[in-house]
Amino acid sequence: MKTLLKTLTVLALCACILPFAAADASAAKVLKLHHLNQDDPFDNSTGAMATVFKNLVEAGTNGAVKVQTFPNGQLGKDNEVLQQVRAGIIQSGIHSVGGFASLYPMIGIVDVPFAFPNIAVTYSVFDGPFGQKLAADIEAKTGMKVLGFGDSGGFFQLSNSKRPIKSPEDMKGLKIRTMGLDTHKKIIETMGGQPTAIAWAELYTALQTGVADGQMNPIPIIAFAKFNEVQKYLTLTDHLFAPYVWVVNKDFWASLTDEEKVIVQAAARSAIVAGRGLARAIEASERGLPTLSKNMQVNALTAQEKEVFRQATQPTLIAFIEQTYGPEGKEMLDAFLKAIEDASK
Repeated sequence: MKTLLKTLTVLALCACILPFAAADASAAKVLKLHHLNQDDPFDNSTGAMATVFKNLVEAGTNGAVKVQTFPNGQLGKDNEVLQQVRAGIIQSGIHSVGGFASLYPMIGIVDVPFAFPNIAVTYSVFDGPFGQKLAADIEAKTGMKVLGFGDSGGFFQLSNSKRPIKSPEDMKGLKIRTMGLDTHKKIIETMGGQPTAIAWAELYTALQTGVADGQMNPIPIIAFAKFNEVQKYLTLTDHLFAPYVWVVNKDFWASLTDEEKVIVQAAARSAIVAGRGLARAIEASERGLPTLSKNMQVNALTAQEKEVFRQATQPTLIAFIEQTYGPEGKEMLDAFLKAIEDASK
C-alpha cells in the first residue's frame, strides 16, 4: 500500500520538479479540462487523473500546451459540459456514463450487471480491442477524440438508510437514486427497488431528507461524498462497473502537432493508471471501507446471493439493451460480452 501511494505521489508531482524552459505564454495552446470532483490527486480518481495529466503534458511539451483544470463541476452539469467540449468552448472533459449518454446513448451497452468477475478484467476490456472499438464508434458519432476510459472508483455497491440487503426481496419499496441512464433505472427495477433519478449535486441532500432511501456508487465515491453520514447500511454487491469517458475536442486535437498528440495521449494513459491505483488504494485504506464500516453496517453478498441477483437482472438487461439500441447496439453488446469472456480466461 505504501509503495502504491508513493508511486501515485511520483506520478502526480514529478513533473513539478522537472526543470524545463517555459514556452512563450502567449503562444501556448491551452487545454481546459473539466471533471466532476475535487482537484486533489489523493482524494478521488478524477482528481488524480487531472493532476497527473496536467503535469505530464506541460512537462512533456516544454510548456507549449498548458492544462487548466476545472474541478467540482464548476462549468455546469456533466451533460452541459459535454456539449461545451463538443463545441470547443472548453477542450476536454472526464465524464460519467450518465452525462455521456446524453450525447452517445449507446454507452448504455456497458451496463450489464454482474458481468465482470474482477476489476482487472475491466481494465483489459476497456484498454483492449473492445475499448478501441467503442472509442472509434464514439468518435464517429460525436466528433470528439476519446483519450481513454477511466476508473470511476471500482465496482458499484448499494447503500441505504433502511435495512441490510441480501436478496431482491430486501430491495422492495426502497427508493434508490440512479443516474439518468435508462439502463441504470432498469438495473434497480430488476433488483427489486424503485429507481429515482437525482442529479449528483443534489444527492447528499436527497439522502439526508429521505427523498431517496439509497444510492449505488463505488466505495471511494461513497467515502469522499460522506454518504456514510446519511446512510446506515452498505451492501457490497459488485454489480456494475461504469467507466469515466475522457474526450477532447476534435479541432483542438487537430491543432496539436504529431509530437504533442503523442505526449497528450501518453499522459492520459498514465493519468488513467494513476486514477485506478488511487481508487484501489482508497478502497483498502482507512479512508475507504474501514472508515465506512465505523458507522455503517456492512455486508458482502455471498456467491450464492450474487447469483440470485444476477439471474434477476442480467438476462432482462441484455434483452433491454438489445431492444433499446437495435442491431447496432446488439453488435456492440456482443463484442463487449465476448471481450469480458476472453479477458476472464
